[in-house]
Amino acid sequence: MINKIKSDPVLVISGILAVISCIIVPPDLRYLDYINFRVLAILGALMLVVGALADIGTFDYLTSKMLGRVRNRRSASLILVLLSFVLSMFMTNDVTLVTLVPFAVMAIGAFGDDKNLMYTLIFMTCAANLGSMLTPVGNPQNLYLYSHYEMNAGHFLLLMLPYTLASLLMVILGIILMVRKSDGNVKAGNKPKPPVFSTVVCIIMFATALLTVLGLLHYLIMLVVVCAVIFVLDRKAYARVDYSLLVTFVFFFVLIGNIGRIEPVYNTLSSLVDGHTVITAVLSSQIISNVPAAMLLSAFTSNGDGLLIGTNLGGLGTLIASMASLITYKIYIRDHKKGSASYIAAFTAVNVVMLGLLLAGYYVSGLI
Repeated sequence: MINKIKSDPVLVISGILAVISCIIVPPDLRYLDYINFRVLAILGALMLVVGALADIGTFDYLTSKMLGRVRNRRSASLILVLLSFVLSMFMTNDVTLVTLVPFAVMAIGAFGDDKNLMYTLIFMTCAANLGSMLTPVGNPQNLYLYSHYEMNAGHFLLLMLPYTLASLLMVILGIILMVRKSDGNVKAGNKPKPPVFSTVVCIIMFATALLTVLGLLHYLIMLVVVCAVIFVLDRKAYARVDYSLLVTFVFFFVLIGNIGRIEPVYNTLSSLVDGHTVITAVLSSQIISNVPAAMLLSAFTSNGDGLLIGTNLGGLGTLIASMASLITYKIYIRDHKKGSASYIAAFTAVNVVMLGLLLAGYYVSGLI
């Protein structure tokens, strides 16, 4: 149990809270209305498709081809950061980091400059967390909020576009300032080209999932089609699905549904959250991470726009503000145990500065 809490504390804690809420509000037929099966279906299907694309080497091939064209470390770091930023819009921030960080450790780490490697990984993490905020499928909280508040895709993109562009400028500037421009060949390796047929099939399945996100295809039809096709194409992709995340969502659905039926608690929390949605979401994300914060706070506010902005910006800050950030940290300290304190200090400093700038931009835009 202790090991499970260490490896996935959000899953365990959300499960305990859900059970406690079930004691306060005994299970009945209304529980079925708590769970958003559409969100679970889309999230699961996307993870399946991205897992299949990773299995056939699509992302490794793309990364190696791009890195093979650079001639210095700063350019290599910039390529990796931009890849993290763009890919996270479509394959979620955590999957992006799982795919690219080991590649970055190999390519940048080969130069033996731990400081350059550390800042490259930090800005890759920031890029994945911030690039993912542009699209409904970029991260789990976006998909949930997009569905929960029944948002329009055009409105979603326009709302998050200014923050995305500002974030892009900041991560590029960060690499220019913090990573030294040293000549040398980047060891990108020669990755085999992925099978064309499998790649095309995966892209079609990804588009099928997007049709459901846009409300053009029923989620059950999409789920059956994607599951069947991926099962035939690549059964190993099923092992790449983050089932603990899906179970965590179910726990939070139950918890949120039960809290909504405890009137005194609901009224009190609603009055606290509704008037200060963005800053509440940012601060909550620093403690419990942004996905749980989005799900919990959505029960107490009708301000979907504010919650979307707050939880996405709230992915910056502490190491646990976005659980995806822990992926990079764990991979880095695996071979740099003595650099743990330095990484956390640098990561926090970079994140706090970027969060402060983006929050300042939000409040200034509200005054204009």
